[in-house]
Amino acid sequence: MYSVIRSFRHTSRLHANLKKYLSSDATERVPIITSQSIQQYEDDLEQQFKQMLRDDARSVLEPLPDTQSVEMHPNTRPAFNFAAYVNKSETLQKLVQLGVDLHKLEKRKGIPQFLLQLDFERDMKHHLMFLAEVGVDPGQLGEFITRNPLIFKEDLGNMEVRINYLESKRFVPEQITRIVAKNPFWLMISTRRIDRRLGFFQKTFQLVGDEVRSLTAKQPRVITYNLEHIRKSTFSIKEEMGFDQSEMKALLLSKPKLWMINQDKLLHRFDYVHRRMQVPHQEILRTPEILESRDHRIKQRHGFLKFLGKAQYDPQKDLYISLKSLVEGTDEEFATITAKSNMQCYESYLKTL
Repeated sequence: MYSVIRSFRHTSRLHANLKKYLSSDATERVPIITSQSIQQYEDDLEQQFKQMLRDDARSVLEPLPDTQSVEMHPNTRPAFNFAAYVNKSETLQKLVQLGVDLHKLEKRKGIPQFLLQLDFERDMKHHLMFLAEVGVDPGQLGEFITRNPLIFKEDLGNMEVRINYLESKRFVPEQITRIVAKNPFWLMISTRRIDRRLGFFQKTFQLVGDEVRSLTAKQPRVITYNLEHIRKSTFSIKEEMGFDQSEMKALLLSKPKLWMINQDKLLHRFDYVHRRMQVPHQEILRTPEILESRDHRIKQRHGFLKFLGKAQYDPQKDLYISLKSLVEGTDEEFATITAKSNMQCYESYLKTL
């Protein structure tokens, strides 16, 4: 197991922390996390993973050969509502203790049947220990499983191979922990696929080894993202927005999330900032956060500054307004600190739109 590369003291501490989360004492149970505490499922990653499942000879999402095998207790039916099962199923009780959002999982086709087949000691405990040994905090396991409950179908040996691959590519333990924690699907993707993806990014963006590792750890989802989407985003940023190769590389390393945004929305946002606000490429590169901000926030705040005669984004001129101050902070902070006005005036302006 992967734990052989960890110190005994470190592993024991991780196991102790995990054990606390799995206590049978009801007073120690962690409540089911709310919908606000987890980001919306990434539709593209979900679709990609479903395609991987289709490639399998037999998917866990296929109908069970024996429907009786999922009826662990009397009065259970194929139409699932986890609330009726929690008091009868130790497995579900353990998931609740970990903070898994069962309400989300019961909406996903095939997942309730899959989970009700599992025995905690036999099918789940060692996977959870593996994640803890890799460095995933016990407090994050609930979110991890909510996003990818199918981790329990993955062979532990394959998961170990994928960790060993990252080590062979000189990813440090902190980077490996972040990769696994931030992308719960990573451990289900073969090393061959990952190697091809890392090679694609290295070649396309002319990255050196340290840059590949930094990018992967910073935003591991971008590595496993839909490749056609990545190619289209690359074309749009380079050819339609006009960033050259080195500028595009800088954007990727600072804000890789830009490559996962809808291309039309990203291009529309860039056009507004570059053409309407007259912000040059170099200033956008200095503050790439502007391209991640919501359109209405940019337009409302720029419009207010223009109304006040303060829409000046050239750092070489007086009364310079930084793009960072334009998109960050609350509306009140923007109105009083950046625009040097007040919230009442800003609200009055918004009512005119």
